[in-house]
Amino acid sequence: MAGNLTIVTDADFETEVEQHQGVAVVDFWAVWCGPCRMVAPILEQLSVEYAGKVKVCKLDVDTNQRTSMRFNVRSIPTMLFFKDGKVVDMVIGAVPKSALEAKFKAHTA
Repeated sequence: MAGNLTIVTDADFETEVEQHQGVAVVDFWAVWCGPCRMVAPILEQLSVEYAGKVKVCKLDVDTNQRTSMRFNVRSIPTMLFFKDGKVVDMVIGAVPKSALEAKFKAHTA
């Protein structure tokens, strides 16, 4: 994957996301999900634009069901925003870049 995206799994979610100091965004997605493919390039762009401010992660829900269930992810794509390891915001569904960028700005201000 391009940009500054980090692939996370059930095994390393706690280390990569919950122990991360600052803002982390986790994209819960699946290969077969059309809307997920629509939002992927937007997240790649934002991961570059917010490098050093926001850690952008991707978690495949098909191969990491434990974490998906733990955070009650029922629709994809779902983007969870974490600050210092705690969920502070969420976006469900494919949204335009402006909507995601507004969330990134809000949590890095």
